[in-house]
Amino acid sequence: MSDAKDERRPAGELEASVMAALWAAGAPQTPGQVQLSLGAGLARTTVTTILSRLHDKGVVDRRRQGRGYAYFPVQDAQGLTARRMHTELDRDSDRETVLARFVAQLNPDDERILRDLLEPPAK
Repeated sequence: MSDAKDERRPAGELEASVMAALWAAGAPQTPGQVQLSLGAGLARTTVTTILSRLHDKGVVDRRRQGRGYAYFPVQDAQGLTARRMHTELDRDSDRETVLARFVAQLNPDDERILRDLLEPPAK
């Protein structure tokens, strides 16, 4: 028989699911609305905790709605990914080496995209 703790999803997975629900909604959502859209059997208190943590991280903002809050993302999915990349880059004091290794591991298509972004065509 499996332990209930073993069946818990990692916090990152829950946060990603909550963010996906907020992006899909396109409007501020209460924890109850997010819970309904997830349909994953999560308690509303769990959803509220996740939303509060996302708010503390600056990933979502909130506005007062009744006695609680309605939450909304501060960036789209791509903006959040870029933010995470910056956060990881900021964790190491040797930015040049980190960037060099990152670029060295790019596939040719991503390398081309990066070159195009960094070196716009001459006018």
